[in-house]
Amino acid sequence: MAARRIDYAGPDDWPRINAWLKDRAGADGEVERRVREIIDAVRERGDQAVAEYTARFDCPRFTAEMLRVPKAEIEAAAAAVPARDLALLKEAAANVRAFHERQKENSWWTTTPDGAILGQMVRPLDRVGLYVPGGRGGETPLVSSLIMNAAPAIAAGVPEIAVAGPPRKDGTLSPYILTAAKVLGLDEVYRMGGAWAVAALALGTDTVRACDLLAGPGNIYVATAKALLRGRVGVDLAAGPSEIAILAEDSGDPDLPAWLAADMLSQAEHDPLASALLLTPDKSLAERAAVALAARAKALPRAEIANAALDNWGAIITLPDLDSGLDLVNLLAPEHLELAVDDPWSLLGRVRHAGAVFLGRHCPEPVGDYFAGPNHVLPTMGTARFSSALSVQDFCKKSSVIATNRGYIEKHGAKIARLARIEGLEAHARSVEVRLGKNTEGS
Repeated sequence: MAARRIDYAGPDDWPRINAWLKDRAGADGEVERRVREIIDAVRERGDQAVAEYTARFDCPRFTAEMLRVPKAEIEAAAAAVPARDLALLKEAAANVRAFHERQKENSWWTTTPDGAILGQMVRPLDRVGLYVPGGRGGETPLVSSLIMNAAPAIAAGVPEIAVAGPPRKDGTLSPYILTAAKVLGLDEVYRMGGAWAVAALALGTDTVRACDLLAGPGNIYVATAKALLRGRVGVDLAAGPSEIAILAEDSGDPDLPAWLAADMLSQAEHDPLASALLLTPDKSLAERAAVALAARAKALPRAEIANAALDNWGAIITLPDLDSGLDLVNLLAPEHLELAVDDPWSLLGRVRHAGAVFLGRHCPEPVGDYFAGPNHVLPTMGTARFSSALSVQDFCKKSSVIATNRGYIEKHGAKIARLARIEGLEAHARSVEVRLGKNTEGS
């Protein structure tokens, strides 16, 4: 394993870095072809198609009757989870829900001197589907994904939330996933994963009612299914492989290189396509971090994945100064940004593009992944230039409200009609003028 070494002198070096990182993601034509077949099968045969795919890839003896998890099974799950873990799930969920409660928006109204009442009406979506990846055949339950996707939907006031995740080989879901659902107050849970679960949630089957929006991470097949169904149903972020950029300066602490290496590996272990970048003006720190990175990677249970990510998409980048590092950060627009510097608050105002920013040397990325409160569903692949973390707003829609009276039409009707005629829309103009007593029919 050897993360590449890059010297960054300024913006002229950005094109080659950008060209390298852009190759990380994207479904090939064969993946899209297979996903289209799956979507068509679910559209045509519903539950039966979902059951057949589940039996083929997850649970050999699966049948359509096993799709929905009985409420009693959800209730019983908490008893199978150690009390300490149950308390931890409750605490993490409470933190995340409290953060998202602060994101809620109210409907509002205003009046104008000419008699109009204008406003915006905020309403939650009626029904959403949340996808929870299985992780190693269901043996590494991604409870944080369920918490992070459910919390903003719950805060938004969505009345119906359906959860889906691939079953284990014996047909069960992890008790941790079911316990997290119980903690969140969710009781509509389905044993189904992959592109067929996405299709079922989007299109509906006899067992699964169609949803208005889908959220939740997944593999390339899940991501491709969401992309192909966008428009038929709303979808959350089109997230790509995970990534972290760390802007660091030497503190004199001999443990710092190990901390930085550990933070890079926290993302590298996700996926062979994950990107982990260390940016620093301190060449000595860069050298020591490289040594620590090689040593720590060997000891990971997911060393093979982490090493593949670091070999292909990891880098230690030396800079002229922190200012250059901030410029590069804004060009990268990373999913996760750590400011491991002496005074991170002084730099925060200059960060324009990042999914989430972690301030200080004692605020590693997993704090946000699991516990602090902000959402860990974040824009990747540079899309933080125009996208935001998953939030309450993703689970709401807004309707404009307009109320005008006769006086308003008398005052402004001629202007509105003229604007309509500039666009060649005569019926629009007459719709206003007929209220002014003008007989424009046939003219």
